[in-house]
Amino acid sequence: MKKINVIDIFAGCGGLSEGFKNTGAYDLVGAVEWERAPSFNLINRLRTKWNYEDAKERVLIFDIQRTQELFNGWHNDEKYGTHIGLDKLVDHKKIDLIIGGPPCQAYSIAGRIRDEHGMQYDYRNYLFESYMKVVKRYQPEAFVFENVPGILSASPGGIPVTTLIKKEIEEAGYEILDNLQEHALIDLTEYGVPQKRSRVIIFAVKKSSYNNPKEVLLDFYHKILPSYKESNKLTVRDAIGDLPPLYPVSEEFRIQGKKYSHQPTNISIHNHLPRFHNKRDIGIFYELAADIENQSFKYVSTEALKRLYTERTGNISNVHKYYVLRWDGQSNTIPAHLYKDGLRHIHPDPNQARSLTVREAGRLQTFPDDYEFISSAGDNYKMIGNAVPPKFAEKLANAVKEILVEMNDQKKELDKNNYYVKI
Repeated sequence: MKKINVIDIFAGCGGLSEGFKNTGAYDLVGAVEWERAPSFNLINRLRTKWNYEDAKERVLIFDIQRTQELFNGWHNDEKYGTHIGLDKLVDHKKIDLIIGGPPCQAYSIAGRIRDEHGMQYDYRNYLFESYMKVVKRYQPEAFVFENVPGILSASPGGIPVTTLIKKEIEEAGYEILDNLQEHALIDLTEYGVPQKRSRVIIFAVKKSSYNNPKEVLLDFYHKILPSYKESNKLTVRDAIGDLPPLYPVSEEFRIQGKKYSHQPTNISIHNHLPRFHNKRDIGIFYELAADIENQSFKYVSTEALKRLYTERTGNISNVHKYYVLRWDGQSNTIPAHLYKDGLRHIHPDPNQARSLTVREAGRLQTFPDDYEFISSAGDNYKMIGNAVPPKFAEKLANAVKEILVEMNDQKKELDKNNYYVKI
């Protein structure tokens, strides 16, 4: 079967691309990402796993807001170097699908709480406009726009962002469903992701390709995509329970100049190296995890956790800083914030008394063990938290393929009869 040509926008380290490639049905023509660390990881993955010898050319490290340069190429840019541009990379290929989602910080409720203006003036509110310029340029049969649930309530400039997005999409000749809250809010735990993570998946199809695009979209959300749900939800134990334990040591030590508080027992597993923790935090982690394991539950309320934080650190926080993962439940959401600290992602084994490793965060995001994260630990945590879980992405890719392949089969049948009818 002919591969489906796809472009990935805001690609990050390739969570979406990984899932789409896993189906065997898609060819990644190009990917756009402006941060260097995730770009380098995506390039490495495309080269070593997916055998793209020209991976460095296929990943355009560039600011999508500079759209004309993105299309036409740029030369000797101080920050981004030189590239032939997306047009020459596409080289007259028919682009069937565009996937991706703008950075979520402007839409996330947590981001709005932290920002004094509620993210009203953040430029990232409007990055969907740059995404749509790429859609208009290459006219795919469909596109997938992924983001956080907060996008449903974000109102930059007092106008709901979903209203702005819907207007832009329809003017470009595409159809999406009304009431995204009802149709497009997806619980990823139902698709084999072992963490509490919901995402808005806006799927749009070209109006000119279907007699009744709304019916196609309703089928996608309520029949096709749900057919890929799993009967049982995976747990933290399922995801990370078989990884070698990392226990604290009596004296900190260094490996190649880096300080460690926990002994790595099997460094052959990529990225399963412990973060450094001071003695105070190790004690707190042990106490909190033991409290759950022994079913004492002294520290399950927000107020108890805030008191503990103040007692042990001397600081005051308006939100509780700590959370212990439960073996037999799903993890809390793996966020980009992990690059700052792991206090809200404490390992459930009290004897290990630590936060998650990069590999554990990757597993909870369903990255396979052969995906080697090659940047600093901080950059690795950040890109993992920002990614779309590849396992869900693969199911999404299969659902999208059903729509695209069915459409192409219908077109071929019409061509045989030498007449054209909208499908």
